[in-house]
Amino acid sequence: MTRHKTSLATAALAAALMFNSAAQAQRINAGDRPASTNPPFAAQAVAEFDTPWAIAFLPDGRMLVTEKPGRAFLVTPTGGKIEVGNVPEVAASGQTGMLDIAVAPDFESSSTVYFTYVEPDAGGNRLALSRATLSVSDNEATLADAAVIWRQTPGGGSGHPGGIIAFDPQGTHLFLTVGERMRPTSAQDPEQARGKVLRLNLDGSTPSDNPLAGQGGVQAQTWTTGHRNPYGLAFAPDGRLWQHEMGPRGGDELNLIEQGRNYGWPIVSNGSEYSGVAIPDHDTRPEFAAPAVYWNPVISPAGLAFYEGAMFREWQGSALIGGLSARVLVRIAFNADGRPDEAERWSMGARIRDVAVAPDGAVWVIEDDNPGRLLRLTPSG
Repeated sequence: MTRHKTSLATAALAAALMFNSAAQAQRINAGDRPASTNPPFAAQAVAEFDTPWAIAFLPDGRMLVTEKPGRAFLVTPTGGKIEVGNVPEVAASGQTGMLDIAVAPDFESSSTVYFTYVEPDAGGNRLALSRATLSVSDNEATLADAAVIWRQTPGGGSGHPGGIIAFDPQGTHLFLTVGERMRPTSAQDPEQARGKVLRLNLDGSTPSDNPLAGQGGVQAQTWTTGHRNPYGLAFAPDGRLWQHEMGPRGGDELNLIEQGRNYGWPIVSNGSEYSGVAIPDHDTRPEFAAPAVYWNPVISPAGLAFYEGAMFREWQGSALIGGLSARVLVRIAFNADGRPDEAERWSMGARIRDVAVAPDGAVWVIEDDNPGRLLRLTPSG
């Protein structure tokens, strides 16, 4: 392990110890924070898409953008679009369809990309993770040699697919969120790939050092359990892994993801059922990991990116989260002990589906709409 990776691991461990030393009662409800209508950035509309879902930047500043109905595009910073060929058939309905896309850690040498989607299946649709080579020539782009490397087991379900991809700082493992597919009790079933964060090797196989690697099957790939509808997953600059998920009626969560922990859904929540029936709070069951920040009323979080760039220097190390129902962009700041809190919230006038940071430090967001705009955010003035 390099000195850089050792220092990252040490910093992550120290921050986690400080964070976990705080009592659960100190977690923060940021749900009633007002949104500013005077953001510190200017938004430039660059392109439009049909219900876009995810943004992934290439090292050269171009990006890949997915559309939920089942398309992907290679996009230039000025808005030029090339549709990517060989995108698989997707089960596009409601919350399902083409989902996340991510550039492999070794993309510059391999041209490998990973993407998730809900695929049609005779036994009910299922979440799939695929890997392909992005082949670009002249005015053409295609996903060559595409292959599914993981499938949700068992299949079936409706919404809440999850499907967010993140790579660890070493670039050796892939983390994947899997929603409970609107079957809440399955989040606590160790034999079902639902309501979980999984840790995989880059080829989709099971790492031998996973918490339950010896159990085989879904258990062997499970890193954490007890999640509802996770649409955000990213590593912070200090090496810690953070995730957010939508709660039921209230109770959106920002969680520090730690190996082997159970986050409690549907046994506990800081929200209630849509019928109004109460769900026990995390305080009642301390064996379940409680969120660091939660939102009640909800923001419906989607997209998660940590800022490391030159344009917004005061945002260094902050997490940026889109809000669907709240129609906002949220900035999460971390104090000296590594504890997060919502620092700022800006009204965007549209449902924000994803957020990404470009190589030049600009922030890009996409709107969950048809047409949904791709916006470049740069410091105002």
